[in-house]
Amino acid sequence: MSAPYTAADICGVNPIVAMPFTSQGEIDELSFVRLLEHLASTGAHGVTLFGIASEFPKLDDYERDRLSQLFISTLAGGSLYRAMSVTDHSTELAVKRARRYSALGADALMLLPPFFLSPSPQAVQAHISAVLEAVDIPVMVQYAPGETGLPIPPQQLAEVAERFPHAVFKIECNPPVEYTREFLRYAPQASVLNGYAGLYMLKMLEAGGKGVMPGCSFSEVYVQIYRHWQAGEYHQAQTLHQRLLPFIQRWMSHCEYIIQVEKTLLMARGIIATDYCRHPGWALTDADRVVIDDFRQAFDLR
Repeated sequence: MSAPYTAADICGVNPIVAMPFTSQGEIDELSFVRLLEHLASTGAHGVTLFGIASEFPKLDDYERDRLSQLFISTLAGGSLYRAMSVTDHSTELAVKRARRYSALGADALMLLPPFFLSPSPQAVQAHISAVLEAVDIPVMVQYAPGETGLPIPPQQLAEVAERFPHAVFKIECNPPVEYTREFLRYAPQASVLNGYAGLYMLKMLEAGGKGVMPGCSFSEVYVQIYRHWQAGEYHQAQTLHQRLLPFIQRWMSHCEYIIQVEKTLLMARGIIATDYCRHPGWALTDADRVVIDDFRQAFDLR
């Protein structure tokens, strides 16, 4: 058994796993395993299950349990750290799920703070603290106000960082850079990652971020950008990111849009069998499909 991961180990490129379905909308376990095996070959540093890009609100409890087991067993013994997202709006359930995922073998967790019915800032803080107290593996506290409608001041996140050394922070407000700089002024020891399809990847690395959590259909591109950055090849990193930017800016205009695009890309690459998304979702146009084909050619994604 490998040594436990620390907060400092949660870095680099950490894609969110898409959720493959059959054309009838059922879980496609074969495609799920094939996708995980593909991600293990991309050079990514970690992988996270049950993020927003995993369509987590559209899964039932049995499916989540089955997928959790497949996720841990398929990636066992590999170099990727395996993170699982806790998305329950009840603090009691979130604590139970965090403990269950930790016992199952997750190397880290991601925590989406509760937002349904607009809990008070104090209630959200208590929820975050309860989950962090329940486990000793790294926990990525997710800050996604665009999706949740829940603003959390940088000072409040900094208090979490001070109290819990195993906390990591996934900051994906739009834009995230100034927020991150202010947060790191209060908590310079904290580890920060960014999602949002890597739109701000390089600016976040410049601001002190440690990695990116994009979707999973073209992880190799993010890995290449990150490797350039780590090697001090900033011009190459910038050039590649600039080529990527027009595509992800278009697709990130709506969460369901990029979720569908990612699935369609994965299907086109032969990694999953269908690009079905559970409803309600996003219908791609013919123009969208032309752009996806152009994207594959531009980055030689086969």
